[in-house]
Amino acid sequence: MNGALVIGAVVFWIAAWLVNSWLARLRPESQTVGRLINLAIPALFGVTLIVLWEGATRGFNIPSVLLPAPSMIWDRITASLDILWADFYQTFMKAVLAGYVLGCGFGFATAVIVDRVPFLRKGLLPIGNLVAALPVIGIAPIMVMWFGFDWPSKAAVVVVMTFFPMLVNTVAGLSASGAMERDLMRTYASDYWQTLFKLRLPAAMPFIFNALKINSTLALIGAIVAEFFGTPIVGMGFRISTEVGRMNIDMVWAEIFVAALAGSLSYGLLALLERAVTFWHPSYRR
Repeated sequence: MNGALVIGAVVFWIAAWLVNSWLARLRPESQTVGRLINLAIPALFGVTLIVLWEGATRGFNIPSVLLPAPSMIWDRITASLDILWADFYQTFMKAVLAGYVLGCGFGFATAVIVDRVPFLRKGLLPIGNLVAALPVIGIAPIMVMWFGFDWPSKAAVVVVMTFFPMLVNTVAGLSASGAMERDLMRTYASDYWQTLFKLRLPAAMPFIFNALKINSTLALIGAIVAEFFGTPIVGMGFRISTEVGRMNIDMVWAEIFVAALAGSLSYGLLALLERAVTFWHPSYRR
């Protein structure tokens, strides 16, 4: 045991805690300074976790097969960029993006049809809730048998996982507009489609973006898990399952880092797009 590393990590954690507490109490008048503080707090928190992780693994001599140090994971990332990019391209750029676009697009279109045809609301939505509760580990082998071992089978899993969250959220969002607003549209002699595009869809945007953000993480999880059940010798899920068997845990964590980074960036981009589209929503008013 290296006591100096453990003590240093604990001291850094205490100092970071005090700094973050001080930053959280600040109420700057400048909006720019406020945004910088809001970025600095989670960044400092994340750095603190990494320092504690590094100090604990090296200070207590934890075997790398159980928990590699962040520095060891970073070395693996920098030494395996070509492999990580090939896995990312196979899983994210092919399966995730294709399945995400198809699943969300079909879910949105079906929601508009369900809203237009009342009996579908009572018949399809309960089935949607049932299918949404199915575990991906049960769907993935079936899709691999249907669509083969390459990325289309993983995209099919993503379609199943993203279709019903988009369907349910969009149907709920189309009912979010108030009765007074709908009555006002009728007084203007608006037909169904005019009311849909000028009132109901804008009111449903927070629900739609909520489904998009949820699906951005579900899609990546579904594609990675689906690759456990058969894939070419490339892909993030394939690499994780293979390297676990070889006890190369640092490579497993490298793939986890890439997946977390891709999921966080996609979620953040959707959040920025949501803010630009739904700027009128009360949650964004000051």
